[in-house]
Amino acid sequence: MLVESPLVESCGLDVGKMSIQFKDGRPGKIEPVTAASATLEGGRPTFAVLDETHHWTESNGGHRVAEVIDRNIRKNPRGLARYVESTNAYNPNEDSTAQRTHEAARDGATDVLYDCVEAATLPIGDRPFREYIRAEPEAVKAALRESYGDSTWVDVDSIYAAMIDPRTSIANAMRFYLNQIAEGADTWIPADEWAACYDDADPILPGDAIALGFDGSIRNDATGLVGCRIRDGRLFLLGLWECPEGKAGRGWEVDPLAVEAVVKGAFETYDVQWMYCDPPYWQDVIGRWAIEYGQDLIFEFWTNRPTQMTRAIERFSTAVGQAALSHDGNADLTRHVLQAVTREVPQGVLITKDSPKSKRKIDLAVCAVLAYEARADALEDGRGLPKRRSRVVGF
Repeated sequence: MLVESPLVESCGLDVGKMSIQFKDGRPGKIEPVTAASATLEGGRPTFAVLDETHHWTESNGGHRVAEVIDRNIRKNPRGLARYVESTNAYNPNEDSTAQRTHEAARDGATDVLYDCVEAATLPIGDRPFREYIRAEPEAVKAALRESYGDSTWVDVDSIYAAMIDPRTSIANAMRFYLNQIAEGADTWIPADEWAACYDDADPILPGDAIALGFDGSIRNDATGLVGCRIRDGRLFLLGLWECPEGKAGRGWEVDPLAVEAVVKGAFETYDVQWMYCDPPYWQDVIGRWAIEYGQDLIFEFWTNRPTQMTRAIERFSTAVGQAALSHDGNADLTRHVLQAVTREVPQGVLITKDSPKSKRKIDLAVCAVLAYEARADALEDGRGLPKRRSRVVGF
């Protein structure tokens, strides 16, 4: 963009492929940097552009880069350095840098200027989104002109055509064209529904009757253990073993002794009534647990069998939608649940990562589904609830 600008001559700039600097050798340059936070540490920039921060997440190292740039900018004398984020509307399930900045500004952070041109909410009413935008083209185009503001070069007719194209998801149409914050169309549990299940009252106590869900791995995925109280469906995290950032493929493995210690502690602390375990890589260990803690308590639950898994997922998601279960807001459990996306199969809906090689783990979501399913089967079997007192009366 700068090559054809009169600034090149008037300012004496040398525009190269990897940097822009003065031709006469004066200090100062503009250059792109890598997304490796360690190589950025200690820099002293006077201005930085953080582009497309709705894609900067924990899994791709974006949060660390943003934090390093923020620290470097603040080192500038008299606080004169600045940085700017440019972003599309974020997906509230991804916990991106853009989302964190927006929430910080909303919650009163100082020295943050948040500016967003967002289209007004369309009066869709009870009509499906796609049906409305097809029936009201002028209203939709007016909303597009509002969201694009002074970007007069945008072809609104072309954008409208993209919105009504079935290949464009509703969530993407809202986020990228109307600049409205929206979750992905393939999101499993909406963030607001999960938040509605948060409850910090009536915590789990030693001796409570619970069910357990276990999903194990060795290297690539996480290993987790989630509990669910029998009487009210309250979920809580017992253990998570997840490969640290940057350690994948470098010899990191789950410590099986640590896992076994947590399982042992769960059986010693709580009144475990039912436990479902996904067997791959842990079949021998699960078999030993069944012998040690009770073969009528510990059962294999193969999550790769779609019929039983889709039923368990449907039970869980229905309970979330009705706020029939609760959780204590644990950050790891929340992260895994909100990162899960849906995949349709002939038997129903399964949950999966957003891509096969994604670093966004969902193993605790699987554990939660298994724990809630274990609770349901325990209740069906008459376990975990106070026994009714009875007496014999003679006549």
